[in-house]
Amino acid sequence: MSEAKKAPGGLYYTKEHEWVKLEGELAVVGLTDYAQDQLGDITYVELPEVEAEVEQMGEMCVVESVKTAADVYAPLGGVVAEVNSALEDQPELLNQDCYGAGWLVKLKGFDQAELDNLMDAAAYGQLLAEGE
Repeated sequence: MSEAKKAPGGLYYTKEHEWVKLEGELAVVGLTDYAQDQLGDITYVELPEVEAEVEQMGEMCVVESVKTAADVYAPLGGVVAEVNSALEDQPELLNQDCYGAGWLVKLKGFDQAELDNLMDAAAYGQLLAEGE
């Protein structure tokens, strides 16, 4: 697997393996390739309600796989602006395209300063390398 697939550039990452991509006033959030690979075949995603408020690193949603269920943490505090409802019928999108069609939520009203608590692709790649 290439490094770019593990941690594409231009995104922010958490140590808990969530990613963030800024799109204007929104922060798109998903699980990293490493996380989806560790979980195995994802069978269910419990998404938050739109307009729910989340705190940075607070529990945001739950992903279930054939191996386990895992909490997903909000990489930024804010308000859920949109959820990826396609995951309700196709949770496997997380396995197939974790950085694209498998995104989880879009947050609004987040604090830009909280981005300083996240890693860039190089730092996240280093974290993965140290863990292998």
